[in-house]
Amino acid sequence: MNAQAKQFELEGVEVTQININPDERGLFAEVMRKDWNGFENDCISQANLSVSYPGTIRAWHRHTRAQVDYFLVLQGAIKIVAYDDDNNSKTFARMVEIIASEDRLQIVRIPGHYWHGTKTIGDKPSLTIYFVNNLYDYANPDELRRPWNDRSIINPQTEQAYDWNMPAHK
Repeated sequence: MNAQAKQFELEGVEVTQININPDERGLFAEVMRKDWNGFENDCISQANLSVSYPGTIRAWHRHTRAQVDYFLVLQGAIKIVAYDDDNNSKTFARMVEIIASEDRLQIVRIPGHYWHGTKTIGDKPSLTIYFVNNLYDYANPDELRRPWNDRSIINPQTEQAYDWNMPAHK
């Protein structure tokens, strides 16, 4: 069965719902297939596991060598944010926020050229496996970093510096 991906304003950012097949033994789910929309041209080279305690912010970073990150939250919940700061982009200064949690299995695809990061939300640690299409190069890492509270990343909704700790209600 071909999974359907939800697309967002930032090109290449997608959420693919994962079909869960329960039976009397437990459940089975395909979490990634290269014939799914959005995955056809990517090849997974590495899988990583991340555990983050409640309130932990892992931001901001981006990749310059065409890396794509695929997040799958197995426990807890995280907010994933992607931001486009490319002056030549049609989505310049736009942002996407996605909540991923154990309550609904999904793959969140973030092209690495966007500044992106995560925050563990809720009252328990998040357990996230994330897949990448490029191997991590220990000698020459493909990561540019900014502080989590970088005031130059502007939330287009508030026109203020992005605040990871802003309450969810508006």
